[in-house]
Amino acid sequence: MHRLNKGFFLSIFILLSFSALAQDNGDVWTLQRCVQYALDHNISIQQNVLNERLAKLTLQQSQLAQLPNANVSGGYGRSAGRSIDPTTNTFIDASYNFVNASGSADVLLFGWFRQRNLIARNKLSLEAAKADLDQLKDDVSLNVATGFLRALLAQEQISVNGKQVELSKAQLDQTRKFADVGRVPELNVAQLESQVATDSANLISAISNYNAAILDLKALLNLDFVTPFTLQAPDVKVDDQVKVSAMVPEEIYAEAQKHFGSIKGAHLRLSAAQKGLSAARGGLWPQLSLGAQFGTNYASSYKQVAYQPTGTYDTTGITTRGDFVLAPGFTTVSSDVPFGKQLSNNFRQTVSINLNIPLFNGWQAQYNARQAKINMATQELNIRQAELSLKQDVYKAYNDAISSIQKYYAALHAAEAAERAQDFAKKRYDLGLTSAVDYLITQNTQYSAEANLVSAKYDLIFKLKVIDYYLGKELKL
Repeated sequence: MHRLNKGFFLSIFILLSFSALAQDNGDVWTLQRCVQYALDHNISIQQNVLNERLAKLTLQQSQLAQLPNANVSGGYGRSAGRSIDPTTNTFIDASYNFVNASGSADVLLFGWFRQRNLIARNKLSLEAAKADLDQLKDDVSLNVATGFLRALLAQEQISVNGKQVELSKAQLDQTRKFADVGRVPELNVAQLESQVATDSANLISAISNYNAAILDLKALLNLDFVTPFTLQAPDVKVDDQVKVSAMVPEEIYAEAQKHFGSIKGAHLRLSAAQKGLSAARGGLWPQLSLGAQFGTNYASSYKQVAYQPTGTYDTTGITTRGDFVLAPGFTTVSSDVPFGKQLSNNFRQTVSINLNIPLFNGWQAQYNARQAKINMATQELNIRQAELSLKQDVYKAYNDAISSIQKYYAALHAAEAAERAQDFAKKRYDLGLTSAVDYLITQNTQYSAEANLVSAKYDLIFKLKVIDYYLGKELKL
């Protein structure tokens, strides 16, 4: 009864583990679908897209900077106390309302091509940002392929462990029958019960590894963890993919240099730094510009005076002959000057050509030029570092791929030999010609060989996908 209960509860636990695994069964995902989803939803890619947009805006701003600068301003206020009338430039002791308006425009005529070099620098920086985005997309694709293959390996390990549990249970049932008729001792039954428990624990561990791999893959995709997710295991023929041995690392490296975003971006940034240096040097020389200004104003204190005849005559003097000199009489009438008339009368314009010679500005211009030189030297080193890192990665990937090929075929031969040995051991055990311990050793050897073969297979597929990544091929199975 104790043995029955223990086996019953173990079966229930395994069933619950399989139920947890089955919760993801639903929407089927291929590697290509996973990669595309990651490219559309990965947060790092979305952040780099924003960086590219910022670089584009910087370029547009530098292009628009070639247009003239134009500004207008205006104001309204009231003055009280002694002040200067803005329309007559005379002192008055009265309160008045005033309005002023002004504007200016200027355009750079010649600045030693500083603005053109800035535009060229920003254009190259935009291209570098695009190269960075392409590189990130390739890296995300490789990471997704890694996670996908890890999940496939975990899924295959579940299959291997499940078969092992079924085999051990079948052997346990047969051994119990043999023990009931006295063909084998009860010790064999106990040993096989222990083996079933061990194999069941391995199966549960494999299910846990699969669930963890699926969670990691969903995190890479930025996919909701509760989304149904089922992997579509491809029919991969390893022999059809093992062609890397026919290539040499230098060929792979040469292909990688042509399309790798990190290399393109490094070269583009060096070119951008060179243009930046030219622009900084332009700031050391005089700048010639054309300027124009206009302005006008209005004041409520400004009056216009009119003279009107009174119809009378005033004596202004007497001639030598005694005649009176008469002058017609006039009276003055003041009135407010209309708003529009004041603005028109006070309108002024100025046009000028300006030469700006930088004599001393805290060494800011010299500092900018020296900083641009250092930046250019840094970018040259970055190119060398990027090329060196790429070559190291390519050689390592190539050696790993060659090693994985050898390990895969060694594991394949070991699995085939272990399977034959297991068949012989089972026949001898059924005939009572070998002990349960020896049989279990052979069975565990066969199980380990099969698990190692599965692991070697997916390790080889991954290493070959890394080579495809450097060759610029689409990551697919």
